[in-house]
Amino acid sequence: MRSRFLLVPAYALVAAAPAHATVYLSVEQAQALMFPGATLTPESITLTPEQMKAIEKDSGVNVLSPNLKVWRASTGGLFIADQVVGKHEFITFALAIDTQGAVRDVEILEYRETFGDQVRNAAWRAQFTGKTHGAPLKLGDDIKNISGATLSSRHITDGVKRLLATYALVLAHG
Repeated sequence: MRSRFLLVPAYALVAAAPAHATVYLSVEQAQALMFPGATLTPESITLTPEQMKAIEKDSGVNVLSPNLKVWRASTGGLFIADQVVGKHEFITFALAIDTQGAVRDVEILEYRETFGDQVRNAAWRAQFTGKTHGAPLKLGDDIKNISGATLSSRHITDGVKRLLATYALVLAHG
């Protein structure tokens, strides 16, 4: 009788775990790739409700959390680690922004969905390089869709658009 109660929590843990998860890069590995040779200093940034509303209005994308994971590079620029929802699970990605506010690189750190990991393709991610706040960043227009990874493509695109708005409205002034 007692063992039945022990099985319920174990089952709940298995049921809550994503069916598929691949960690491609740690935050430290992504920082070394995106800002080689630089020292990155973390900053603790919490968006105010007014900032969140302004970012959502500007980008047309909901802000998932007021807490930002931001690092300033000693060579200039920002590294931001963030998440978007793919189809059902979070996709953890990193965005590097140069001193002019342009996308320097996008990296997929962790992908938990069963399908759609083609967003990790370097050629697809390179479409974001040089984009700045105000760029359309619209899937199917200036960012090509990936057949079979439409939701992941759309949500990564939205995530980059939201972070560029966050940079322009909040981080560039800090």
